[in-house]
Amino acid sequence: MDDNDSNEVVEQTSTPEEEEELSHSDKMIGILSEPSKTFESISKFPPKTIDWLLPIFLLLLFVAVSRIIVLNNDEIKFDAKQKQIAKIEETMQKAVTAGKMTQQQADQQLEKIQEQMDKFGGGIGTVIQTVGIFIVGFIIFFIITGIYYLFIKFLLKGEGTFTSALVANGLTAYIGIIAVIIAAILSLVFSRMFNDVSVAAFMNTDKTTFLGFILGKLDIITIWVYIVLSIGFAKMFKSVTTGKYYGLVFGIWIIGSFLLFLLSKSFPFLNF
Repeated sequence: MDDNDSNEVVEQTSTPEEEEELSHSDKMIGILSEPSKTFESISKFPPKTIDWLLPIFLLLLFVAVSRIIVLNNDEIKFDAKQKQIAKIEETMQKAVTAGKMTQQQADQQLEKIQEQMDKFGGGIGTVIQTVGIFIVGFIIFFIITGIYYLFIKFLLKGEGTFTSALVANGLTAYIGIIAVIIAAILSLVFSRMFNDVSVAAFMNTDKTTFLGFILGKLDIITIWVYIVLSIGFAKMFKSVTTGKYYGLVFGIWIIGSFLLFLLSKSFPFLNF
């Protein structure tokens, strides 16, 4: 055998080079452009804290900053305040009707609430609101991820850790940032608060009604988030098929939202 033949044999029997891990910026771009391929690559390496912590932090930061910018518009600020007061007044009127308080007590409490809203409407209120967004945002993120993780581990028998679930859920926050930016722009254009880009938001439909609940689910970016999240969970938990993860993610979203909608009828503070 000549030298050329032996070199050819060596090349054919040599093992392929080990795949390099994607940088975080590549993961961010990949989630938006090629989520399946990106999560497939991510799943080959131990899940990293930075891959869920950074996108969630940035999402909450964008939420906080966008609210500050939007509420600097006097018209939007006034409209948001009036809607908030109207909801509080409606709750108190129900309490008066049920005999839990007198009309005088309801009026006094409403007046105090309005005074507090005016008092904390400046810099102190902005700081409190921003801190609240981060605290509540992280709490909700961990709770929702925990729910997904329990269903994946015990119902779908997925192979992965809680950190794997955090990474899958966290990276989709980059899509959420797009929704926050668009909602902020729409708020400034239409001079009213847009919390999302759903049909309900465009039609200014009250989401506490059943029609508003349905129209609130018709949100192309939210649907995009849940499609990518399903793919992420399937890849991070070593599933051959993605179908059952679509069923799980969209099922929890729809059923969970509907249960919250029903509960909000008895507990108005759940309306958000």
